[in-house]
Amino acid sequence: MRSVKHEDLYLKGYATPVELKQRLAKYFRLYNSERPHQSLGYKTPDEVCQSGMGGGAGIVDKFSQKNSSDGSSEVIA
Repeated sequence: MRSVKHEDLYLKGYATPVELKQRLAKYFRLYNSERPHQSLGYKTPDEVCQSGMGGGAGIVDKFSQKNSSDGSSEVIA
């Protein structure tokens, strides 16, 4: 959100909600499809998403449990 605010919203005055919607759609197409990002190895978000080699945070499931026959539980990481 910081990028869109500083690079688009604060710099341009939009006269109508329709104009705002059209210009933001254009900005997000540029941001996701054409503009390389340093944090993504100078690839676009679309390239990273399509490759399946995402740079997002991994979610670790610490709550899955497997019940054993003796009634105790063991955490599976």
